[in-house]
Amino acid sequence: MRRAVVIIGAGQAGLALSHCLGQAGIDHAVLERGRIGERWRSQSWRSLRLLTPNWLNALPGSPYEGGDPDGFMSKGAFVESLERYAWQWHAPVETNVEVTSVKRTGDGFALRTSAGEWSARAVVVATGHCDRPVIPFSAETIRGPLSIHASQYRSPGELPGGGVLVVGASSSGVQIADELARAGRRVVLSVGKHTRLPRTWRGQDIFFWLCAMGLMAQRREDLANPEGARRQPSLQLAGRPDRADVDLATLQALGVELTGRVRGVGDREIAFAGDLGQHMAAAEAKQARLLDQIDRFTGVATPNRPEPIAMPARAEQLSLTDGSIRTIIWATGYARSLGWLEPLALGADGELAHQGGVTCVPGLYALGFRFLRKRDSNFIGGVGADAEAIAAEISRHLDCNGRKAA
Repeated sequence: MRRAVVIIGAGQAGLALSHCLGQAGIDHAVLERGRIGERWRSQSWRSLRLLTPNWLNALPGSPYEGGDPDGFMSKGAFVESLERYAWQWHAPVETNVEVTSVKRTGDGFALRTSAGEWSARAVVVATGHCDRPVIPFSAETIRGPLSIHASQYRSPGELPGGGVLVVGASSSGVQIADELARAGRRVVLSVGKHTRLPRTWRGQDIFFWLCAMGLMAQRREDLANPEGARRQPSLQLAGRPDRADVDLATLQALGVELTGRVRGVGDREIAFAGDLGQHMAAAEAKQARLLDQIDRFTGVATPNRPEPIAMPARAEQLSLTDGSIRTIIWATGYARSLGWLEPLALGADGELAHQGGVTCVPGLYALGFRFLRKRDSNFIGGVGADAEAIAAEISRHLDCNGRKAA
């Protein structure tokens, strides 16, 4: 099969770009190894809701028009919205087609897939930021407890009975810990670097302020340390109908035991670093700086700030053999697995090397990655502007190479 453009991935990024290319009359196909929105379907827990309010989740050509702009969509409802979006704009999606190789050729790219050979003048990697689950310690060294990544967790009732250790206190870790504690489980939460923010502030969702102050639209070149910003942990928030905070304070109130980051795993016990207080203090300071920014933005000081979280007694190690911890859930993030991609496009670290989604390989682009062009590049509502920019880059590339159609 031959197309002018092949987009790899049919999540929000791939579908947004498909809309932009379709509006420009550019021939293309979207190849998806599973179903539309597959990672939302199969790599998240059942009760998950989006972290961002509905008003912030618009895709190109499809503004939010529902009756609950300040609500948080369930993952099932969001997948349905992606399917409707693809149908509405006649996105040329080929499902259950896995791309196993992309190589540069004389006039474009050759793609090897599970459904045969494809060729294209341009290729866009829209496989998302959450690609390969990362567990920093080999699960094979753990004896006794079930050891899974957060992407494999579904619900409390599908885990073995007994206590659960959750490793990681960003958005996934705190939400999973909250759900398990509310289900009556003993939960120990291993806390590393995290970003604490209030769900609502001055009567508005925190994302209202982040957008109003232009922070979500900040570009890499606007920042003194863009690489540090790219590596920041995800926000310690949850999209709950009651709009309540889910943070270390609320988890402590539910009986969740807090400890430091994991520093070692043996066959009989797991050991924790003594850095809990350090990480909590850093998160408090960062939150205070943001709330100070909001004060300056509004011109009115807020007298009542969130209370500092009390430093709890912490465990230095947990036994893996006494039966008290039956499950370990690693909410420790993701990495990209790009060994199938044109080698010239990869940096020394194995990541896709690009400037604003444009790689050094003519005709090869990226979309939907964290901080691709701006701070909200991997957010649902932020991918649209990036998609429009990448569509313009593709159009110029095709024009310079003589044609827009296959």
